[in-house]
Amino acid sequence: MRRLLFTAALFTALAPAALAQAPQTPAASASAAAATFARDRQAILAQTGEFRVRFDMREMVSFLPGYDPLVPKLSGGHEIVRLISDDGRHIRLQHILVMEHGGQTVVVKHWRQDWTYEPDTVLTYAGPDTWRLTPVNADARRGAWSQTVWQTDDSPRYGGVGHWSHDHGLSVWTSDPTWRPLARRDAIRHPVYDRYIGTNRHALTPSGWVHIQDNLKLESGQGDAAGDTADLIAVVQEDVVNSYTRSDAFDPGPGDRYWAATATYWAAVRAAWDQVATDRGGITVEEVAESGAVTGTPLMDLADQIADGRITPEAAIPRARAIIAAATTR
Repeated sequence: MRRLLFTAALFTALAPAALAQAPQTPAASASAAAATFARDRQAILAQTGEFRVRFDMREMVSFLPGYDPLVPKLSGGHEIVRLISDDGRHIRLQHILVMEHGGQTVVVKHWRQDWTYEPDTVLTYAGPDTWRLTPVNADARRGAWSQTVWQTDDSPRYGGVGHWSHDHGLSVWTSDPTWRPLARRDAIRHPVYDRYIGTNRHALTPSGWVHIQDNLKLESGQGDAAGDTADLIAVVQEDVVNSYTRSDAFDPGPGDRYWAATATYWAAVRAAWDQVATDRGGITVEEVAESGAVTGTPLMDLADQIADGRITPEAAIPRARAIIAAATTR
């Protein structure tokens, strides 16, 4: 049995909806909702810290004649996850890789995850180069958290809505099916597929947490690339298990120093992307295989110059805003 189908079945079996629930008074219901909200927040915040990370990606089942699944891709390293902001209902977490290469420490700003409780909208992938602010109806957002994932330069990647459950000693968030662009590991190969639809799970473990994805990779048919999915063709299913194990076997200091030096710059970059999404109801930016978006290299280079003391954040921020403005004119 494929491992992720087993895992998905396990999580489904343990879902609160499958359990008999006794009627509650309004006061008891409100108290239970408050307790669940607090546990949800604790589970999200538990993803911060210092970790040994292992990325395990496996194409499992081909649905396209003549397509052979890729050999598994395994990688890993060390990563810190830091809290950017928390106002109660909105939590931002920044991932930063801290790696050793050739006797040197290499720091790379990695992905970011934003969590919002009972969101009105979520920024979702709508096809090549296109993300849209999608309304979340009242029933779907009740008790739910959206997770929006951003790339290394804080350009968008994907967003989805789901619920945390805390039954049987397991804290796990499960998303709705979520559209997303190709990851760089695939994009640089110029494969036949051009997007994924996947389900995300974030689950706490005794030693940290795990991010599980069940991705279906699809290629375009004759439909509108900006959003019509009727003619998409299934190519292959992929299991992804990214594990984060708490570790004190590395020095997080270089990552923290990078973040301290560049935090003001990246706050301005985040604000610029948010403004584009608000003003235009979404974001249109060209995707680039090697860097995720056309903005990736120049925005990351500016941050490196700040960290190295070659430019100040005050000088870099107008340049970053100009890069984002020029890349989002469509």
